[in-house]
Amino acid sequence: MADAIPVAVVVDLLQAASAEQEIDVGGLLTDVELPESDATRIAYEVRRLRARADRWRRRGQELAALFSSARELVQLRDVDELLGRLVERAHDLVGTDVTYLSEFDAASRELRVRTTLGTIAPSFLGLRVPPGMGLASQVVEGRRPHWTSKYAAMTEAPHDSAIDAAVAAEGLVSLLGVPLLAGEEVIGVLFAANRVEHAFSPEEISLLSAFADHAAVVLQTARLLSRTQDLADETQRAYGELARHVEAMERSSEVHSDLTSLVLEGGEAPDVATALGRALRCRVTLLDPEQLDGQVADAVDQSRRSGRCSPAGEGAYAVAVLAGPTLLGALLLEEGEVRFGPVERRTAERAAQITALLNLKQDSLVEAEQRVRSDLLADLLSDDPDRHTDITTRARARGIRLHDRRSVVVVSVSADLRREAVRALRRTGGLVGEHADRIVALTPDPAPDAAAAAIHATVSRAVRAPVLAVGAGFQGVADLRSQVDAASACVRILPALDLTDAAVTADAYLPYTALFGPGEARVHSYVDHVIGPVLEWDAGRSGKLLPTLAAYLGNKMSPVATARALRLHKNTVLQRLERATELLGEDWQEPDRLFRITVAVRLAHLTRSP
Repeated sequence: MADAIPVAVVVDLLQAASAEQEIDVGGLLTDVELPESDATRIAYEVRRLRARADRWRRRGQELAALFSSARELVQLRDVDELLGRLVERAHDLVGTDVTYLSEFDAASRELRVRTTLGTIAPSFLGLRVPPGMGLASQVVEGRRPHWTSKYAAMTEAPHDSAIDAAVAAEGLVSLLGVPLLAGEEVIGVLFAANRVEHAFSPEEISLLSAFADHAAVVLQTARLLSRTQDLADETQRAYGELARHVEAMERSSEVHSDLTSLVLEGGEAPDVATALGRALRCRVTLLDPEQLDGQVADAVDQSRRSGRCSPAGEGAYAVAVLAGPTLLGALLLEEGEVRFGPVERRTAERAAQITALLNLKQDSLVEAEQRVRSDLLADLLSDDPDRHTDITTRARARGIRLHDRRSVVVVSVSADLRREAVRALRRTGGLVGEHADRIVALTPDPAPDAAAAAIHATVSRAVRAPVLAVGAGFQGVADLRSQVDAASACVRILPALDLTDAAVTADAYLPYTALFGPGEARVHSYVDHVIGPVLEWDAGRSGKLLPTLAAYLGNKMSPVATARALRLHKNTVLQRLERATELLGEDWQEPDRLFRITVAVRLAHLTRSP
């Protein structure tokens, strides 16, 4: 047959169709007698087969690279590192100028550029794409690839000025975006972009889409693994916290058992601190109210108001020991091996309550003893001579040697703090009691000023309020009552002298105590006799004349200084002084009368002060 082709030529033609390099098909048919049209047709089919083989070969290489990248990506667990490697592999596969990945936020419907490769503008990384804007939103909403050969001329999607500016700064012209899909959920968009106009071929779109499918699965898996690891870590932390809580509860139970035993076995307050420190493996100090100062005092005040354990510096806590409103002391805890949590703080609060209970129990015994001592002090201050019978012997029976008591201190505090003040003084071991709404304490200190200062300091620390303490020396039981009266008179006068928080002696204010002690009625008679008209004038009018006279006499009889002290105009002061002259007489500023008027004005001012 004339148109038959030898087998060898057929084999050469098949090899030419599958060869990687170009082979001259016409040369293979030179020795075969074929019509020209048949030879041309055979050459065309061989070239077509060769082009298809090249395409499948290239496709195979791309798929090999795709699966190789997928295998590499599967080994990654860190999400940030994975995103970077995804973009890097996509960049190598597609070969565009720029490749970047935008992460999709389902809550805000925004896309944010997370990772880029090939970019030069720093503003591009982190760029946010609002919902419905740009090519990226088309990819998200359609869940399929979208591309444009010229972004500036794109009309398929609305433009955003910020996005357009970022794209222009990067010099991007053509863009291809494919979705990263996890089931029906879009988790991001993978972009390939060129800085020249380019029409993306179906093969390029298909390759990037296939890679995106693999990448989405890997990325979603990495996210789930990361979330699982986070949950595992959180579970581990929860188990650790639970174990610590169980351990804390066991320690709390141990403390509760120890404290219950202390109460039943007659333990004392210091034993509570020992048991608490042993259970919490920390240092615990039991403080008296007098020992509180600085940051610890502030913490105890806060605990006193809240009833809770309060921070008292780094690694330290304080809890007030209370019996109703009365502060009995405080527990100071310093962290050791155990970190203080809620259970430890609640344990300390319960320990403070047990401490208060034991203190009250101990105080009840002390109170009984102190009642006997208070009765003894009341007998000492009584006017009834029968109550003085055998008083020295009775005092010695209570361990008190009256001849060793050298000073008496009269203390004045507000009524609601008096009980707490007495408790504080009784802890010092002195002979203390209440007399005529005052607190009276007998001390062995021979110096009344030192005795008053010590008593004032003790009470001030306990009540944290203004305290007046007046000391006086006495010689024997017979002299005690008169010295208490003198000190009490001094306590009553001190507020009128603008002293509300002080430790003084009665002798230092002897002129005042002499005037306002027994015979006070004579003082009123004297005042009425000397400045009675002024007092009557003030009683029936505005009551301004006596204060003006007091200021005038206290400012060296200077009308200007008096006006300044009273914050009045000088003419007002002069008018009041003229009125005083009418009431007291023209000679009221003569030396002798002026002296007596000055004394009367001062006495009237004192008696009228609260």
